[in-house]
Amino acid sequence: MVGEFASHGHTVCGCARTRTAIDELRKQFPAPHHFEVVDVADDTAVKDWSHQVLDEIGTPRWVINNAGLINGNAPLWNISGDEFATVVDVNIKGTFHVLRHFLPAMIRQGDGVIVNLSSTWGRTTSPEVAPYCATKWAIEGLTQALASELPDGLVAVPMNPGVIHTEMLESCFGSAANSYPDPKNWAARAVPFILELKQRDNGRAVTVP
Repeated sequence: MVGEFASHGHTVCGCARTRTAIDELRKQFPAPHHFEVVDVADDTAVKDWSHQVLDEIGTPRWVINNAGLINGNAPLWNISGDEFATVVDVNIKGTFHVLRHFLPAMIRQGDGVIVNLSSTWGRTTSPEVAPYCATKWAIEGLTQALASELPDGLVAVPMNPGVIHTEMLESCFGSAANSYPDPKNWAARAVPFILELKQRDNGRAVTVP
């Protein structure tokens, strides 16, 4: 998505937990784009990062919460408490942390679009991924409730990206993941779709076409 947004003329700010990923983004997309090592599960780290972005770049027009983890395939009773907590910490709390530190500035700005990535498994379920399903169903509810709270001018949607060939998908589908579009081809469809989201879409559960 970074490349697609940049190709549409937007300055992109983003974060990841992995230094090598951030170094690669910085090399590929230099200033004015802005990338930092941040664990979204760490509220203090997100707060510090948000202050840096708001001070140096400004208030965002779009915020996209796409950080997500999935549990290793297993029945719910075989999943450890630590693994369950980690999925919740990133998928739900991470989304909350980003929202609470960027939304006040967006509200003052008077406009903006929040896109919280849900999943096909945020609207259906599947065996052996119950923790992931639980977090993505939570994103659907959290986002629709948030949409009802936002003032005019701001939009929040839960977005089902569809099925994409990623490492996460390989962990679930194995070699069958090769049957699905790769992230670059997916982003070419998803980014124009995101850029067209309007006030009329506030609270609507959307899916990338």
